[in-house]
Amino acid sequence: KAVEHMFETEDGSKDEWRGMVLARAPIMNTWFYITYEKDPVLYMYQLLDDYKEGDLRIMPDSNDSPPAEREPGEVVDSLVGKQVEYAKEDGSKRTGMVIHQVEAKPSVYFIKFDDDFHIYVYDLVKT
Repeated sequence: KAVEHMFETEDGSKDEWRGMVLARAPIMNTWFYITYEKDPVLYMYQLLDDYKEGDLRIMPDSNDSPPAEREPGEVVDSLVGKQVEYAKEDGSKRTGMVIHQVEAKPSVYFIKFDDDFHIYVYDLVKT
């Protein structure tokens, strides 16, 4: 589900972020995995209070994007468990692993780099 979340900065200004709820966390029913357009990191938030107070708005499903077309029986390739390499602007490289594929949007993967404790969210498209 698409969401909009209003964050208030220390100086009192407000910043609206659009994102997507990717999944509910196992066992902890009020916690959700969310990623935002402005930051491809996986966030985990307890949304119960935000949702009750109206800070988080669940957006209606968009009919603008047609569902991915697949032939009957076509297997969707999964990259889970594959090693990845990312070339940074300074020419150095980071290595990591694809750790999860989002069931609701199969082109979206969670990637954990070896040199970082964050989990990044990428929408991988074939080029």
